[in-house]
Amino acid sequence: MSKPLLGVILGGVLGLLDGLSAWFSPEASRVGTMVAVLFATVTLSSLAPSSAQTLDQKDSFTVLSALVGRWEGTTEGQPGKGTVTREYERILGARFIQVRNRSVYPPQETRPKGEVHEDIGLFSFDSARKRVVFRQFHIEGFVNQYVLDPASTPRRLILTTEAIENIPAGWRARETYELTSADELEEIFELAEPGKEFAVYSRNRLRRQQ
Repeated sequence: MSKPLLGVILGGVLGLLDGLSAWFSPEASRVGTMVAVLFATVTLSSLAPSSAQTLDQKDSFTVLSALVGRWEGTTEGQPGKGTVTREYERILGARFIQVRNRSVYPPQETRPKGEVHEDIGLFSFDSARKRVVFRQFHIEGFVNQYVLDPASTPRRLILTTEAIENIPAGWRARETYELTSADELEEIFELAEPGKEFAVYSRNRLRRQQ
């Protein structure tokens, strides 16, 4: 509720009290006024947004705050087995959260030459849609744009693509972060071919280092 509207309501209450004072004794009127003003104050306070609500609206990354820090761990899936290093950092006045990821796959049967994968990303808040958006840039040239599922919680974050660049039309990707503890993170990356359901592509298990 806006401040002007709150003022109008309070003014109306006080005006009504002035009118009623003529019908009662001065002492009764004073007591009634004190009670009514207290009631109006409590009522209007409950209608006004609290500082906690305002903070929640400003801090659009509440559900992502647990990710901020440096992580290390292992990865396995279609690319094989490897190690992962990752860092989430608030940047540009905490309006964005930046992530840098590096996955190293040593030579193995599926990839005799091994592989090094890198990607960077930015979490932002789309105020028009009131949705967290995640843009992820891969060394292979793919650019994934995810939106945070409204069903996400601080312990389970679900991000599904709404657009992917440099890949045939119809492909989809999904990232699911499971915080199994304050310092342990399991990430499931899934891909879906056109017209098909999601299938797990890789699974990372990370532990907070800082």
